[in-house]
Formats: sequence, C-alpha cells, structure tokens
Amino acid sequence: MDKRDLATTIMAAMIAVTIGSRSAAAPAGYVPGLGEFMTATQMRHSKLWFAGQAGNWALASYELDEIKEGFADITRFHPTHPGSPVSIREILPKLMAAPLARLHVAIRSQNLDKFDEAFDSLTASCNACHQAEKFGFNVIIRPSSNPYTNQDFSPLQRR
Repeated sequence: MDKRDLATTIMAAMIAVTIGSRSAAAPAGYVPGLGEFMTATQMRHSKLWFAGQAGNWALASYELDEIKEGFADITRFHPTHPGSPVSIREILPKLMAAPLARLHVAIRSQNLDKFDEAFDSLTASCNACHQAEKFGFNVIIRPSSNPYTNQDFSPLQRR
C-alpha cells in the first residue's frame, strides 16, 4: 500500500468514526425529517459537482464538509427508518467513508480526474444505501444541468 492509499484509508476511517459517533440525544423542538436531510444532501451533491467542474476547490471543499455534516446529522436524528431492514446509523458510515475520503484527497490535490472518479463513487454509494434501505426507486446521478443560476461556481481568481 503506497502513502496515498494509506492516507485515503486513514481518512476513510476518520470519516466513518465522525459520521457514526454523533449519537447524542436529539434536542427538544423541531427536527427535520429524513426527506429534508436527503433533499439538502442532494443539493450539496449537485453543488459539489459544479464546484469541482469549475475548479473552485474552496467551494468543493465547503460542499464536501456540508455533506459530511448532513450525514452526521442523519445518523444522529434518524438512526433507523421505518420499514428499512438496515440501521442508517450502521450503513451510512460504512458506505460513505471511503468515497468521502477519496473526494477529500481529490479536492486537496485539485485533480479533476480523481474528483470525477471519487464523485462517481460517492454517487454509487448513495444508490447502494438507497437499495439497502429499500428506497432503490430513488436513483442519484451526475447533475446534467445547473439549477443554481444565481450562483457563480467559478473560483474567485477567475471572476
């Protein structure tokens, strides 16, 4: 195993621990439903793609962190889902840790080819999770057009 593979493995383990460890009791008051968390994650997934394609690595890093935070919140507030045979708290870190770590490495190295591969891996993991949770009808793909016409995804130095 070379140093890059080792770094990715260590990062994946750290992400898995972070996602799965936020198990404190939910605060009193409003808690968004799983659908709201997933809709926000889908938005972040799309914005992550457009930031990476534009070479806006700072924005891509921000969106990746937001996705990680959202996953941690999902495992905290919705550790299980009615009718799902697998605990979200158990499966989400297992499926997402490695693709999130690869995205982190690709963004840090500002490597578009590695970003594309890691993004596709994240997307495949989203779909694997949906399948495991009996939501396989919800299929995530690479965004094909930018719905955020009010946001400039280019890096600041290119504006």
